[in-house]
Amino acid sequence: MSSLQVFQFPILSDNYGVLLHDGETGLTATVDAADAKVIQSALAERGWVLSHILVTHHHSDHTDGVLELKQTFRASVHGPGADTRPIPGLDRAFSGGDRFEFAGHRVEVILAPGHTKGHIVYHLPADRLVFVGDVLFSLGCGRVIEGTMEEMWDSLDTLRRLPPETAVYCGHEYTLANARFALTVEPGNRDLRRRADEVADLRDRSLPTLPSTIGAERAANPFLRPESPEIRRILGMPEASNSKVFAELRERKNRA
Repeated sequence: MSSLQVFQFPILSDNYGVLLHDGETGLTATVDAADAKVIQSALAERGWVLSHILVTHHHSDHTDGVLELKQTFRASVHGPGADTRPIPGLDRAFSGGDRFEFAGHRVEVILAPGHTKGHIVYHLPADRLVFVGDVLFSLGCGRVIEGTMEEMWDSLDTLRRLPPETAVYCGHEYTLANARFALTVEPGNRDLRRRADEVADLRDRSLPTLPSTIGAERAANPFLRPESPEIRRILGMPEASNSKVFAELRERKNRA
């Protein structure tokens, strides 16, 4: 089995598109599909032909290009079967715990509600990859729109338990703003300060801050660190549950 090639590219104002390509079989997947024309250009640049569309959730900035791409390439659309709005052109509906193969590579589907009710994440354990949509961002997390704070925390808790070397591909370039907030709730975290400096330098040069890794996010992302004594002290929540600390962090980020 050959290793997968991963090609990340900007799309819309602050989204990222991602293509996965297996050189042996020629199969190519897009993770989400914000804009069909941009994705077609990315495919043409690489000389790849789309075979799969892997959707994480129903929001339009992740699905607007699905039907055009499906029609153009006869690609198979995979996505959540229980989101609050149906995925356009869905061929195969997934629930948490499902598994499938893409070009011989095992893909585990993780149900991760909170941002949307049926949001799913694609984890490729042998390839050390996870595609998290809008649940987890570098130094941040998605807004809790359709689910509860408890559901969102459970989703993040599941993701932070993946192997630390797992590369994390997120749906948006939000890291600089996330770093500014993170430093207000855990300013003494040296890993966070180093990451914030790195992010500022990358964005100054118009370079992406992604992918990250689970290990890097566990070290620096406050939304994965509710046990942190400094975060709890700054929030005034020394004895609260992890989910309550997370909820307060998310509420403060909403107001930031």
